[in-house]
Parts: sequence; structure tokens; C-alpha cells
Amino acid sequence: MKKRNIDVVVISDVHLGTMDCQAEELMAYLSSINPKKLILNGDIIDIWQFNKQCFPPSHLRILKKITSMASTGTEVIYITGNHDGMIPKLSKSLIGNISIRDKLILELDGKKAWFFHGDVFDVFILHIKWFSKLGSPGFGLLLQINRIINWFLSKLGKEKYSLANKIKKSGKSAVKYIENFERTASGIAIDKGYDYVVCGHIHKPKKEIFETRNGKCTYLNSGDWVEHLSALEYSFKRWKIYNYSHDKLSPFFADEELKSMELTELIGALELNRTSKQSRREAEEESIDA
Repeated sequence: MKKRNIDVVVISDVHLGTMDCQAEELMAYLSSINPKKLILNGDIIDIWQFNKQCFPPSHLRILKKITSMASTGTEVIYITGNHDGMIPKLSKSLIGNISIRDKLILELDGKKAWFFHGDVFDVFILHIKWFSKLGSPGFGLLLQINRIINWFLSKLGKEKYSLANKIKKSGKSAVKYIENFERTASGIAIDKGYDYVVCGHIHKPKKEIFETRNGKCTYLNSGDWVEHLSALEYSFKRWKIYNYSHDKLSPFFADEELKSMELTELIGALELNRTSKQSRREAEEESIDA
């Protein structure tokens, strides 16, 4: 099956290093696409809950896949989130074809898009007790219960059920928080003159136009790869939400070469790719000077 060519792909909240990351599904998705730009909008690796026992080969393969995509021409931009630990200290650095940022502004077909993870808005919910408890170790217990339920559902051949998502939707405080998050992000984007604002963080995929007296913009959220298994795709001058459960294609698997390559080899390929590009630029500059 031929890979889909996409201008921009956005994924966020993968939480590699936790038991709740759906790495196999994400691998199938990444192997089915050929994006010009891959934007990792925060919380890709969960340093907060990182556990070596929760970093199986399937999680390592995701890192290998992303590195491989970068080494073969995809521009990968890693926007740091609140679970990414030490990665913010590398902000604005460049590793081969992978750049690390705290935010990003792109021009897409004459329109400005503003990308950031979204955890900056958490200051607005510090006093919402219910949501704070949901984010505490009690939320981890909730996810464990959810895994047990999903194990039984998988044995019965039924679709996975998100208990955390159901509770979030039923809690008035959580609903209010999400609404405030979306309005705040959109309002600031409108004031700054952006046409799109693209976030992650709240694990709720969405595409909606917000309007104020100062203008309007399209709010977009890439969701997550814990509950919703979703991404954002931009092609043909439009955005769409990809949902693995509804839009999944026939599974793709890593090439045998990729499976056998060590991560250090892939990083070496990135460096070689960057050196090659730099050499070409220098040669072009010399020919112009001549």
C-alpha cells in the first residue's frame, strides 16, 4: 500500500515510557504517511512517569521511526510539553533534521499558524480542586482500572473504552476547564493575528472556528495516543483530524533495515544528512561567488 503524502502532520501526548501509550497503533500510523513536516506538539516522552519497565521495544521503535523519517527528508519539529522533562533545556537546538522549540509559527498557504503544547494555561486551573485530583496519582489508578476493562473488552473482540475520558466529560469542572482552555488559546491567537492555533495537552482532538470582536481563528487540537489515537493533518489548504479507530489503514510495519538499526546509527544518518545539505549549500555559494 502506498504511503500518503501530507504537507504537515501534528501528533502530541504520546507519553512514551508509560503503560498507557498505544505505541503499536502509532507505529502503524507513522508507517502509513510521508509528511513534509512532522510536528511533535509536546509530551512525546513522559519523563514524569518514566519507568524502564514501561519502555518496551515498541516504544523504542517509535523513536527510531521518527529519527528515520527525519534522516530521509521529513522535517521534524519537537515542541516541548510539561511532561518532557529535560528536553526544554535543549529548546531551540537542532539535531540533524530535528529541531526542538517551545513554540512554532508557520505560514501555510498565506495563513499564519501558531503551534504550542498548551500547558502554559494550567495556571488558570490551579484552584479547580476536582481537576487537580484528576491529575494526581488517583488519575494513575483510574488508568489502571481502564486497562483492566480494555483487556476484557479486547478478549471479547470489542472496542477499547476510555473510563478517564468518560469521567472528564461528566465532570463540570473538567468541561469548564477545557472550554476555558480553548477560548483562551483562540482569543490570544486572534489578538496576535494568527489564523490557526494548534495545541495538545488536554487530550481532546478538536477543530472549531472561534470568533471575537477582534476577528476569528481556527482552533485545532491533535488529541493524544493514549485515549483517542488522533492526529492533525494539513494538505490541500485544509486541516482534518485523523482518528485511528475510524480512519486506520492497513497496518504498515517497519522495514527490516529499520528494525535492525540501532538508534545511534539513525542519529548518525541524521548528522550525515545535515552535513550533506551544508556541503551542497557551500558549493552553491562558491559557484555564485565565482
